Amino acid sequence: MRNTHTELLNFRNHLETKVDWAPHLNVITGPNGSGKTSLIDAIHYLCMSRSFVSNTDMYVVNQDESYFMIKGHFEGQIRSEFDVSCSYSRGDGKKIFVNDSPLERLSDLIGMVPVVTLTPDDKKLTLEGPTERRSFIDAFISQISPAYLRDLIEYRRVRKQRNSLLQEYRGPVSVLEAYLEPWNVQLVEAGARIVAKRYEVLENLKAYLEKDYAMISGMDLTTNLEYQTFCSPSGDVEAIEKEYYEQLESAQPKEIEREITTIGPHRDEIVFYLDDFELRRYGSQGQHRLFALSLKLAQLHYYSDELDDLPILMLDDVFGDLDPRKTEILLDALQQHKGQIFITSANPVPFEDYVTFDGTNNRLYKVEAGEINEVIR
Repeated sequence: MRNTHTELLNFRNHLETKVDWAPHLNVITGPNGSGKTSLIDAIHYLCMSRSFVSNTDMYVVNQDESYFMIKGHFEGQIRSEFDVSCSYSRGDGKKIFVNDSPLERLSDLIGMVPVVTLTPDDKKLTLEGPTERRSFIDAFISQISPAYLRDLIEYRRVRKQRNSLLQEYRGPVSVLEAYLEPWNVQLVEAGARIVAKRYEVLENLKAYLEKDYAMISGMDLTTNLEYQTFCSPSGDVEAIEKEYYEQLESAQPKEIEREITTIGPHRDEIVFYLDDFELRRYGSQGQHRLFALSLKLAQLHYYSDELDDLPILMLDDVFGDLDPRKTEILLDALQQHKGQIFITSANPVPFEDYVTFDGTNNRLYKVEAGEINEVIR
């Protein structure tokens, strides 16, 4: 899959920007604050319906305007070509269109254009709490499994309704238990499928992670990950349902007292290891950076093997933390990837020592104050 053309209107400091992209490598340089990240964040919107920089759409709108609009043209194997646009206004909210037809649900966009994004914030994956890792694996699987995304949305809906019942009901406990029963059934059914799919993907991810960490680090360290959940994780949905229901029944008196759902995949954890040492507790800063980078490369290679269309890869200012040898290794690996790649860099990186910017397959761009121009060599 590749994005051939992008248009931005009132998107951060891009008042009106149009750019044609190379099919393979696109390197975007310029000083901090010039609008480099906004260009690839706009493409991320067209792939995932949201920013990878900001949690709120309203902060993406240029400060002097009331709306933004992004448009992109895509080409791939499954769909030969199609257009995606995203609009947001402070009055009407966000809307997504595919070939000028509105999507009923924003979630329908997920997986249409698979994308992998590497940013300096990826270190949160290994350094911070389990929420970061759950978000990573949920976004990971949702792009390759529409069924998983539907289960995730359903699980969140049911858990929200169940929590509301626990918090608001003030009658006899026996009546509350009867009211909870249908929600329990729905929670178990969706939750069990989520656990089974997470287990399957994480088990398969291990081999990719080990290979990519060895490649990028050059170190003889064994990587591993452990999926921790409320039950014995497996791919057996029926076995998970049985154990889940038993644990939910056992925990229900405490949940009624605390007025919140305490059992389920919303509390899962993924623990990363290097040579049997837990990375979060014992890893150095350098090991954290390389592990997070390896995770995203593993995601890229996983998608490349699983999907008919190659994913788009975005690297936002990730070369600043890499020494020259790691830079060379990463750029060599990227050139072997046949899909489309976007790289932003504020610091001077000798890209031209490794990449031939021919203006056809690979292009170099310079961004200044929201204006982008191709650098012709």
